Amino acid sequence: LLTGLKILFENELAVADFLLPNKVCLLYVSEGDMVAGNGFRRKLVRYRNASSSFQQLVLAERTRLSEQYFSALQKFVVLDLGLSLLPVGGQTEASQLITQIVHGEGRENPFRRRTSCRLLDSITLAMVQQIPGVGKVRAVTLMQNFPSIQEISNASPAELEPLVGQASAQQIHSFFHAHLTPGN
Repeated sequence: LLTGLKILFENELAVADFLLPNKVCLLYVSEGDMVAGNGFRRKLVRYRNASSSFQQLVLAERTRLSEQYFSALQKFVVLDLGLSLLPVGGQTEASQLITQIVHGEGRENPFRRRTSCRLLDSITLAMVQQIPGVGKVRAVTLMQNFPSIQEISNASPAELEPLVGQASAQQIHSFFHAHLTPGN
């Protein structure tokens, strides 16, 4: 392995092969595992079923020898189990990838699954931007202080003013509290 990583050996990893400090656990499927048969499938299922707060990734050796087994493994891991699969050329490439994952701790993980929460946040953000006088910057500011549209609508102009200014605060409050007359 490359320098700069502290390696600890642990006998109690359960089904994971590696636990990384940035809440990622890895299961390694070697070329030998794939060629030997389907015994590794049980381990993959146990790995997926392990109630872990860690993000679960599967590293699999994709070599000339394992190529014919790889597509079946890919379908099983990704489609059947819903896990992320990262093909590697061998143990050296796997160690380099693990090092990159560990050292990339401060950056956003591209393999992390997007949660429906983020989708809902983007929908809510788009809806808040529909309020007259509220653009993207003000919408983000409002959502950071009021987690729901209902809370924004219940906020007084005095609560909104420090965030968006006096005129916009009044405009936002009026948007939610204007009385509609019949026929409008």
